[in-house]
Amino acid sequence: MSTPSERRAHSQGKTIQDAIERYLTYKIQAEGSRTTMRSPLMGFAEFCRDELGLKDIRDLEPADVRRYSEDLYDRTKIDEEISASTAQTYFAYVRAFLSWCVRDQLLETNPADTTEAMDPLPEDDGKRKTQYWSDDDREQLINYTTKRIDMALEGTIRVDRETAFRDRAIVVMLDGTGARGAELFSDSKDEKRDGLRWADVDFEERSIEVYGKSRDYETAPFPESVHDVLERWRGLLDPPTDEWPVFPTGHYQSKRQELVESIGEKTVSAALEDRGDAGKTEVLDRLHREHEVPPPSISKEGVRRLMKRLTKEAGIELDGDYDYLTLHGARRALGRDLYASGLSEKAQEALRHQSIETTHEAYSDTKMRDVSDSIDEVRD
Repeated sequence: MSTPSERRAHSQGKTIQDAIERYLTYKIQAEGSRTTMRSPLMGFAEFCRDELGLKDIRDLEPADVRRYSEDLYDRTKIDEEISASTAQTYFAYVRAFLSWCVRDQLLETNPADTTEAMDPLPEDDGKRKTQYWSDDDREQLINYTTKRIDMALEGTIRVDRETAFRDRAIVVMLDGTGARGAELFSDSKDEKRDGLRWADVDFEERSIEVYGKSRDYETAPFPESVHDVLERWRGLLDPPTDEWPVFPTGHYQSKRQELVESIGEKTVSAALEDRGDAGKTEVLDRLHREHEVPPPSISKEGVRRLMKRLTKEAGIELDGDYDYLTLHGARRALGRDLYASGLSEKAQEALRHQSIETTHEAYSDTKMRDVSDSIDEVRD
């Protein structure tokens, strides 16, 4: 197979985005299909550009498409943003587009038609896995995390006070902001996503600055209920610098590794050896503060495990495909509540959708129920 430089030498370069526009214009005849496919295909182009540093269609290799499959897997299994069937559909759009690129002599072979590229895709079990936090479940969860703080103070559970306050702030932030998990917590696969920092929080404007899905920084609002809980959490945490994560990890090895990289193994080991009656975690926390070395943020995976534990402890029983309240279920619920109240543009702004069409598509089931109710009202 020829190299990317050799391919560019004998033909004019074309960006992936340009190729997609040509494909949608000349290959996809139905307007509805064109509209449906545009967003996923442009998302693929943005992923190639922002995550892989690729712009020219001729540079695509199976390993690059595999990275895209891995991203779809993460969005399904970790972020819980899309269903497995949606991930499969998005990949099918990309594979069809790349087949067209072969026929149009933009590629020699289709890099999506390989086991290497398709292997990470999540399996579709035929179930629709879309969750919205219900009003009753969200109230029960928030009430439990508040009660859990009292239990921690009383010593009736094996959770310290700081962790209990942090966990309530996590739940309230998820519930009230509509922010994605990847925008609030760290992602081991993306060094740019290292978790929300206190420097990103504006209490006066009641907003946070997050690294959005667009790969740009975006401003997300939060209500008074989030403001109060977040302010109390900040007062308890008392971060030494604004670069401190809003939601620090409790993972011992992660905190230790961060310190070793910043102040050296010798200093960390000496402090642990001379700790006396202090616990190892207590020593690490003290070192982080003394040297103003921010600990890592809790990860998306860590919060996912936390939500499973809190859902069970709160006694919340769920119907459907999930047995716990998911991170993305909180975002969907906020959008649903705004959309169902007739505030579709507010839903778009809160969720930071680039177009109102995306919001309409996300809540098409809500819109259909509204139409059904209207028919009943008219004919009653």
